[in-house]
Amino acid sequence: MGQGLRVVAAALAVAVLANPAAGATLKVTYTISLIGLPIGTATVSADLSGGRYGVEGQARLQGLATLVNNARGASTGHGALVAGRISPTDFATTASSSTSTRTIRMTIQNNAVAGVDISPPFGDPPDRIPLRPEDKRNIVDPVGAYIVPAPPSGAAVSAAACDRTIPIFDGYTRFDLKLSYGGEKQVRAKGYKGPVAVCNVRYVPVAGYRRDRPATKFMAANEDVQVWLAPVEGTGVLAPFKISVRTMVGMLAIEASEFSVAK
Repeated sequence: MGQGLRVVAAALAVAVLANPAAGATLKVTYTISLIGLPIGTATVSADLSGGRYGVEGQARLQGLATLVNNARGASTGHGALVAGRISPTDFATTASSSTSTRTIRMTIQNNAVAGVDISPPFGDPPDRIPLRPEDKRNIVDPVGAYIVPAPPSGAAVSAAACDRTIPIFDGYTRFDLKLSYGGEKQVRAKGYKGPVAVCNVRYVPVAGYRRDRPATKFMAANEDVQVWLAPVEGTGVLAPFKISVRTMVGMLAIEASEFSVAK
């Protein structure tokens, strides 16, 4: 399930900011479920002002899931919107389980990786696809991908909201998330009631991944990944309302139970 959770985390990164200069703080609470059973919670807070962003996210398994893996994690990232593009400057994430903790820190300049520190470092298995210099350029980190420029014109909830490919480098692997329009739905949660754009997502490994790893092959062939994007009234923002991913052990869903925006 680890590969699926990694992709979900990256997919959870898909929210949309159209007018950051106005200044706003977006806070979202998510429930996490596996095969319909609640297994955890996640929160995301994004401070947006003056064309810059700062995002913090936390996730934790709870209940029966802790009997299998008492996993938790926290991530932060900062950067700017430049000419309608995300320009991240830094990213950090710490993931812990019952048996280990790993921290990744990365600095980015002009959308190219300037430095990476991974503690403890990953191994270098022989079936790993090598990273090339170009795999670390014109990228977005997983937290920076949380801030994606909205369509320059037209309705926020539309096919244009999903018309994008997000090139992500997480400090070790390089992959694309290719979004395509899957329709619209009506949803309801505390703080929001209305339409969402349904985006189908395909995971495309590029480099840094293990060629022979079953989870990588599963996710590359996975057609059951979606992100639902909901507009935040008065801000020009779309935030992920729900993410669903078929994992090797069943459907994993991350769904907003509450989100709010303060100006």
